[in-house]
Amino acid sequence: MSQRFIVTKEHRRFTEFADAVRRGHTIGLCFGPAGVGKTLSARRYAHWDKAHDLLTYWGPRSDDDAKIYAALNRSRTVLYTPSVLTTPRTLKDELNQAITRTNICIEQHLAPHGDVTPETWGWRRSRNYVELIIVDEAERLRPAALELLRDRYDRDDIALILIGMPGLEKQFSHYPQFYSRVGFAHQYRPLGQDELLFVLQRHWRSLGKTLDPEDFTDAQAIAAIARVTRGNFRLFERLIPQIQRVLKINELDTITNDVIEAAQSTLVIGVT
Repeated sequence: MSQRFIVTKEHRRFTEFADAVRRGHTIGLCFGPAGVGKTLSARRYAHWDKAHDLLTYWGPRSDDDAKIYAALNRSRTVLYTPSVLTTPRTLKDELNQAITRTNICIEQHLAPHGDVTPETWGWRRSRNYVELIIVDEAERLRPAALELLRDRYDRDDIALILIGMPGLEKQFSHYPQFYSRVGFAHQYRPLGQDELLFVLQRHWRSLGKTLDPEDFTDAQAIAAIARVTRGNFRLFERLIPQIQRVLKINELDTITNDVIEAAQSTLVIGVT
């Protein structure tokens, strides 16, 4: 992520949900409107922004990779996003690759190079350290792919979280063999008023400004942003750069309701 991650109440709720699924070795469903932060929370939980390049390109190692090994050891989690045309065979192969590479990284953290003896290497190589698989964009999964995930869950005792849009829990209810194994369902909600104010204060500081809810102009700005974004984190992240652009073009110092309306006019805002 290009910007510093902001820990919101919804992210903490997601973390508690993921921890419960992982501890319980069960299946969890996470659903919520587009743009509220589900994928960001999943990536943060799995430390995927740190590990993605290493696990994807699997190139030469460097000393800095030790930090990634340690992060993967803490999370014991694999994040997987199927493509639109992912087949069950592709899902199986890509998931196996991600789990194998994650296990190798965790092994490197637990027993750095040179500390593994020939006697222990074979035993360690057969171990699976991954405790949780998170599948984003789960609506893309076909019935055969769901059955493959259920089979892996049953055989390997790896917890599973599926992330998608509202209605995901109803969609999977049509597959009783899979749905009967679901232990938790978590609704990821938009930012509340207090959280929106907290996030705004962080962004105002990054612009070198102070946000005062008691000031009439700031109060108008807060209300305008709440009306435009409706607590949708993605819309909020898209709106802020446009506000900065309007301020710069017009050589303004104060973020007013008019500035926000001008910034909104440059965005294509869909239904959230």
